[in-house]
Amino acid sequence: MTQFDVVSEEAITDGRVTDAYFNRTVESLEHAGRNPHVVAEVTATQFPTGSWELCAGLKDAAQLFVGRDLDVDALREGRLFDGGPVLRIEGPYLEFCRLETALLGFLSHATGVATAALETRRAAPDSLVLSFGTRHVHPAIAPMVERSALLAGLDGISNVAAGEVLGREAGGTMPHALMICFGRGNQEAAWQAFDEGVDASVPRIALCDTYDDEVEESLRAAGSIEDLDSVRIDTTSSRRGDFRHILREIRWKLDTHGHEDVGVFASGGIGPETMVELRDVVEGFGVGSYVSNADPTDFALDIVEVEGEPAAKRGKLGGKKQVYRTEDGGHHVGLADRTEPEDGVALLEPLVRDGELVREFDISEAAERAAADAVGVGFDPL
Repeated sequence: MTQFDVVSEEAITDGRVTDAYFNRTVESLEHAGRNPHVVAEVTATQFPTGSWELCAGLKDAAQLFVGRDLDVDALREGRLFDGGPVLRIEGPYLEFCRLETALLGFLSHATGVATAALETRRAAPDSLVLSFGTRHVHPAIAPMVERSALLAGLDGISNVAAGEVLGREAGGTMPHALMICFGRGNQEAAWQAFDEGVDASVPRIALCDTYDDEVEESLRAAGSIEDLDSVRIDTTSSRRGDFRHILREIRWKLDTHGHEDVGVFASGGIGPETMVELRDVVEGFGVGSYVSNADPTDFALDIVEVEGEPAAKRGKLGGKKQVYRTEDGGHHVGLADRTEPEDGVALLEPLVRDGELVREFDISEAAERAAADAVGVGFDPL
């Protein structure tokens, strides 16, 4: 019995985090003395669709296969895809039968979050974009959300424990709760307490929408903190009115009062459409639920070959496959034993060989890959 409703790493790697019918499958195959050598593939769609997603979750997924009599190939973290397999497993079926549930969960959720994060990144490519969304998800998966955000190229994360897992320092300045603890009319005292009490390495960003007009609070904050970096505007949607106009007015008033070096940062219900609208009037954004609450990608795992012969259910494509990226940004799906496209680069690469992990995972490298791929395939967030 655990204190929180979470499962252990051991339960995941042992295959106990599984749908019950996989236990029935194991019992049936063992009773019949069958354990065929199969090829199985994880796909969202069979053919390219033109709707691109960012592959994520592979670091966790790979751990499922370590120590098992399996070979696994997969896309690289940070690779965009719009169809065909993202991961392929070869080996005795009973080696991985009960792992399917956890495998799809690792890939589906992280890919959905990473894709949403990439949409925000591409919506404001020249702006600072920070991940603020882990308060909307179960705390046990905060590292997955923050890792997926960083894979997509976001500039920072807010969750402290997730940062410890990922080896990244979490960032953040002040919430409305700090302002409210000092009370209406005492905003200067709150800003100054932050300035005097928080380590000098933390950016001086003042929250300026708690009690009074955003323009007024921004000017007061700029006058209260000598080296103010930015003001953050997080006005609730019911009070925003014309948010773009409010932000432009803040910028104008700060400039006219000699605070040209003070930036403007927007947060609160921010998504790609809002970011496109505002990116020319602010320096940065905090994105939350748009990223953290993204729908998981609808991956499925299907056996496509049994004992060397193509096999698949109706509506699925039998045979071992490979996917390719061509110079024009195309994503092609073909049988693995056939000729690849003339200018195609094979994207399914070794991940596990004979149960040994043969790939390293680097967040910065994956983020660079995602950025290059987004340009190469013409990824459009809107």
